[in-house]
Formats: sequence, structure tokens, C-alpha cells
Amino acid sequence: MKIERIDVAHCMVGEGPLWDVAEQALYFIDIVGKAVHRYHPASGDTRRWDVGQIIGSMALREQGGAIVALKDGISTLDLESGAIDLLAPARHLHPRAQMNDGKVDRRGRFVVGSGDSDIRDCRPYGSLYRLGPDHELRELDREIAISNGPCWSPDDKTFYFSDSLPHHIYAYDYDIDTGAVANKRLFADTRELGGIPDGATVDRDGLMWVAICEGAKIVAYRPDGQIERVIDMPVKLPASVMFGGAALDELYVTSIDPTLVGREPDGGGATFVITGLGARGIAEARYAG
Repeated sequence: MKIERIDVAHCMVGEGPLWDVAEQALYFIDIVGKAVHRYHPASGDTRRWDVGQIIGSMALREQGGAIVALKDGISTLDLESGAIDLLAPARHLHPRAQMNDGKVDRRGRFVVGSGDSDIRDCRPYGSLYRLGPDHELRELDREIAISNGPCWSPDDKTFYFSDSLPHHIYAYDYDIDTGAVANKRLFADTRELGGIPDGATVDRDGLMWVAICEGAKIVAYRPDGQIERVIDMPVKLPASVMFGGAALDELYVTSIDPTLVGREPDGGGATFVITGLGARGIAEARYAG
């Protein structure tokens, strides 16, 4: 196993890595930097799109371009012109809440959470939403402080989602035909790992890989919630993970710059790639709307 820093833009809050199989490219966001980034490993080419607002997550669209989770809801991002247009307003978002982590299920729905923007006095003002091809945001769950880590088991029957503030990762039953969630239960508590659960992904064998922010670790959980593997990271604030590469066997890791919260620099804000894990990811779907 080898951990390398890759030559891409430094982020204050690097999040949401997304590997696109069609382009063989890595997308990721800088929440505080209000930007989407793209990196082509084969050529080394990079590109940046400024979105003008705090951004929680992004996804690519089947019809081209992308969608981005911004303060006022979900907007489209034209990757050619950089134009942004509101697609689905978050009509019932709490005034202190902002959109956060989101991913697309394998039927093309965007599932995204929101959370309290005040991390010093964080309250459960967030919700979990589903954005279908009809462009309507529908609430799936509520009373979430900091939403993170949405991802699905390989058979689409289990949906994983974290509320970072209480250090909890949850599992839900997932109906892939309707996008409904049910039977929410505690999957894992990350207190013993020294940090909070942040971005996550699932590999082909059903292991759920999650960044433990503040804990300087990436952890792989078995479907029964037991820890399979722990990887020590060179930075204290890893933020999210995604498998990429031609064989989907490279784990990309984004991170947070600790100077954002008044700490000494430690290399955080960089993006890393971990090779030699012996694990392979699942291709990410595109939003169908």
C-alpha cells in the first residue's frame, strides 16, 4: 500500500471526490473555496469552476454538465460556460442550514443532506433529501446536525449515511425502485477512532470506506458494522474518499486545511491517492434529471 499526494489545487475544505468512468477524471469540491475542480490523471490537466456560494456536493448529469448543492438548493452547472441555474429550490431549508454531502443512486436520483452552518453551536437543523428526475426535492429524514457520507451497498438494499456531530453512521433499508428509506439503525460509532465520520464510499465487496475527520484515518467497515481495516493518513483532517483509476482500484482522499480552524499546517487541504489496497470500487451513476 502506498499513499501519495497528487498535484492538484489546494483546498480549504476538500470534499466530495467523484470519479467519472467515462472521462477517467476526478472531480472534487472546495466547500469554503466555493469551487468545483477536475483532474485528469493521465494528462495531469486540471480545471476549476467557481460557483460563487458555499458548495456542499456535486454530481454529473446523464444529459451533460453537472448539478451542485448550493445554499438555496440544487443548481445546474454548465461545464462549458460555467453558467449556474437554479434547478430545485430548497423551500423548507432551516435558515441556519446549508446543503452538504450528496451522491447519485443507481437509478439516477441525487440523495443529499443538509446541516447546521454554525459548527460552534451545531444543532440538528438538517434533513436528508431525494432529488428525482422530476427536479423535486423530497425530504427523507430530519433532525440531522451535520450530514455526510451517503452511499449504497452493492445490491442497493442498504443506504449508509452519517450524522457527524454524534459520531454516528446509520444504515437504512433502501428501496431502489422508489428511492424510499426505512428501518434506520445505528451502523457504527466512531468515537473510539478519535474523530467524526465524514465522506464515504462502498467497494465491490460491500466494505464501507469512510474518512475519519480529526482521527487521521480511513476506516473500512464490513456490512455487519465491524472494522475490517484502518489506514493511518498523514493529515489529521481527511474529509472524503472515492475509488478511481482505470480499474477503480485507487482510493482518492480529500482533506481539510487545519489553518481554517486556527491550527498549525499539517499538509491538510491536499488530495491523496492510495494504491495497492486490493479493493475495487463501483462506478458512480449520473443524475437522470
